[in-house]
Amino acid sequence: MSTEPLSILVAGASGFIGTPLVRALRDAGHHVTTLVRRAPRSASEFRWSPSTRPLDPAVLDGADVVVNLAGASIGRLPWTGSYRQEILDSRVHATETLVEAMHGAATPPALFLSGSASGVYGDRPVDVLDDDADAGTGFLAEVCTAWEAAATAAPEGVRVVLLRTGVVVGQGGGALAPLVPLTRAGLGGKLGTGGQFWPWIALDDEVGAIVHLATSPDAAEVRGPVNLAGPEPAVADRITRRVAEDLHRPYLFSVPATALHLLLREAADEMLLSNQRMVPRKLTDAGYRFRYERAEDAVDAAF
Repeated sequence: MSTEPLSILVAGASGFIGTPLVRALRDAGHHVTTLVRRAPRSASEFRWSPSTRPLDPAVLDGADVVVNLAGASIGRLPWTGSYRQEILDSRVHATETLVEAMHGAATPPALFLSGSASGVYGDRPVDVLDDDADAGTGFLAEVCTAWEAAATAAPEGVRVVLLRTGVVVGQGGGALAPLVPLTRAGLGGKLGTGGQFWPWIALDDEVGAIVHLATSPDAAEVRGPVNLAGPEPAVADRITRRVAEDLHRPYLFSVPATALHLLLREAADEMLLSNQRMVPRKLTDAGYRFRYERAEDAVDAAF
């Protein structure tokens, strides 16, 4: 890790990933400020409204790193036409607002860690997806492509890292949020064939990886897309079955892909049934050591 405390600005600091990330950065001795959409409650908070007004570039003055995790949840269903637009706009507008402020700042940050997601790859049942694999097709691929393009418009001299986050497994949200209540109700089972690869990552490792990329000298040359996924690929059935085992509930059902599509439409195809066999090459090459190397261990840690 960095031997000197860094000044780090975080957007999306109150979310499932942002909350433990801010805590981890502060515990490591870094000075963290956050962007909020309400009245600030302390000197470490700054109000912003990316859809309605620009961000004062002075907010970025002195920041070594900006971390952008802002965006509407894709887990809110159904994806109506208006909510699809919100998913896109919330990410692109927030990123454009930060980039515009960087262009106006007296001293832009040296590093911009900007969110993206495994959805950029689309459904890839055959490919092994390295960090630099091409974007796929589909709604989430289009969202992520626009999101990443907004980030790469940062000023020259700002090193941009695109956090292609997979299926985050942790307590209180992420991939387990819809699975746990269904499984507790005795409705746990395979989703489709269960053989589709989910690019899982433990919440602790998602946070640890971002901290490593933001602060470690070993990651000082990393730029562009970085896959945030566990080191051992796992199919969906391994994760959903382990949830049932940990909750001591039956695992009896198999929900056909056609039924999931009828119920959730495009969201089922892109979130539950798509194949994304991601490998975190850049992250491991930069010296990050995973705390959880198997999907089952990540699920166990969430209970």
